Amino acid sequence: MTGVDPTAEAYRRLLELLAAGASSEQLAHVAARGLSAEQSAAIGSATELALRIRETLSEHRRREAELTALFDTASDLARLRDPDAVLRSIVRRARTLLGVDVSYLSLNDEANGETYIRVTDGSVSALFQQIVLGMGEGLGGLVAQTARPYATADYFEDERFRHTNPIDAGVREEGLKAILGVPLAIGGKVLGVLYASDRSSRAFSTAEVALLSSLAAHAAIALDTAHLLEETRSAAAELNAANATMRRADDAHDRLMDLVLGGADLPAVAAEVAGVLRGSIAVHDEEGGLLAGTSVAFDAAAVASSHANGRAVSTKDVWVCAVRAGRELLGSLTLSGRPELAGDDRRLFERAAVVTALLLLLRRSVAQAEDQVRGELLTDLLTAPTRNPGSLIARARRLGVDLSSPHTVLVAHASGISRRGLAAACARYGDLVGVHAEQVVALAPDHPAAARIAAELKSVVDCPVTVGAAGPASGPEALAQAYNEAVRCVNTLLALGREGDGAAMADLGFLGVLLGRHSDLSGYVHATLGPVLDYDARRGTDLVGTLRAYYAAGGNLARAKETLHVHVNTVAQRMERLAVLLGEDWREPERSLEIQLALRVHQLGG
Repeated sequence: MTGVDPTAEAYRRLLELLAAGASSEQLAHVAARGLSAEQSAAIGSATELALRIRETLSEHRRREAELTALFDTASDLARLRDPDAVLRSIVRRARTLLGVDVSYLSLNDEANGETYIRVTDGSVSALFQQIVLGMGEGLGGLVAQTARPYATADYFEDERFRHTNPIDAGVREEGLKAILGVPLAIGGKVLGVLYASDRSSRAFSTAEVALLSSLAAHAAIALDTAHLLEETRSAAAELNAANATMRRADDAHDRLMDLVLGGADLPAVAAEVAGVLRGSIAVHDEEGGLLAGTSVAFDAAAVASSHANGRAVSTKDVWVCAVRAGRELLGSLTLSGRPELAGDDRRLFERAAVVTALLLLLRRSVAQAEDQVRGELLTDLLTAPTRNPGSLIARARRLGVDLSSPHTVLVAHASGISRRGLAAACARYGDLVGVHAEQVVALAPDHPAAARIAAELKSVVDCPVTVGAAGPASGPEALAQAYNEAVRCVNTLLALGREGDGAAMADLGFLGVLLGRHSDLSGYVHATLGPVLDYDARRGTDLVGTLRAYYAAGGNLARAKETLHVHVNTVAQRMERLAVLLGEDWREPERSLEIQLALRVHQLGG
């Protein structure tokens, strides 16, 4: 009977362990007896590959867990009923995802200038749970005061924070050493701090800071939404405490709240308000775009007046009420068909604006979570397209994007608007749009003209926008290569002084061919200017600068010497040296064109 091949048995064992999710130690100890040195080396290489596969799978599981937690948190916000339960869930998820001993959340008390612990997970010290920090005291007080994340691997050895006896006593009793704190902020207002902490020394990575910041953003939305919900409930209580004439408004308000808390969308809420007020309702965003309801003219002046005084205002034909959260304008409601709106109906119309604000805030939180998922997909696609292309295609398909179909890659640059604002303006052009490596990137399913897009974006954002295009390309690796070419195209346009223009490499003529994907730029520059560059490097001279000045002066030595601040005889001597290095024909038209092009490429390359 033929025995089992020990090499095959070792390979089979590796696959079994990998499929069973074995640890790195188990994989590393797979061995087979009776093998030659060559076979043992092959088994060792297979083991190293299995370890790398396990690390990749672990990383994907970690990223999947993080995204799942963010989606679950967004879902909690969408059906928000108990804000404390949402905060406890966020703190618990922070502890689990970062693998820390204790996580907790503190809230600011602006009246007293303090921040106090509201929710904890993993804490065993009652003294720690009752800590109150003054603004600027301890790590948490510094985060609450500056609205910036702070982390320390050893709290008691870190002199960046103002230590106080009550804070240090609570931290010491809890046994904490490493602490990371990130702000809970809405706009520019800090509501509190979310923490992750360990009882042993630990350095928190940038990815962990970003993850905790994402959870903190959801917690801030939960707090802000809870505040808005409390305002709405208070308004309902005021209506209930009024006289019997307001009962209809109370019932209608409750129905609106039930719709929102039940997951209804804007059209359903608009239809309910229209039915109660016996008119037509239109819901607009802050810029006047129609979100739901009947199409009516948007009155920006009336919205501004309502936003300023916090009440519904009437115009000749309609009633308008600003939809806002605090002082932030989220949109507006417009009621037509009711020239007169008195008493409880007017109050109901104003309360409907509060309910609409709550719904818009919930939509914003879900949209922020989705934007983060799209941004991570774009980053993975453009930085590691070959790591797991099948996974990238599947993730994109879940977002409604087919990476296997041809896409044109667009890269946009503008100095007069934030990258996030520019990305929002580019959303109309791409299936997948986001910010990557400080660039706004869009994957367009068709083949749009870059120059036309640049012109359209300028009219939208009111500043010059430079657009580089490449493709079309299909598949992760080809799209990543097209992105690199589009970036080079944008940089070339800017270097050529064509800010606000759009082009693909093919539109740049011979310069585009030279700067294209398969070009050897450094080889071209060295082949043309190599002797001059080498001479400058050896002697510490600047003959390259003399060449630039000579061509900039149109070949006129007198003008060139003014630029170089030297005597004309010195320029002439340098010209003789250049003739020795480049050949006597260097001023001939054909050679001169090549030299000027090489000079420009050398300048573009820094």
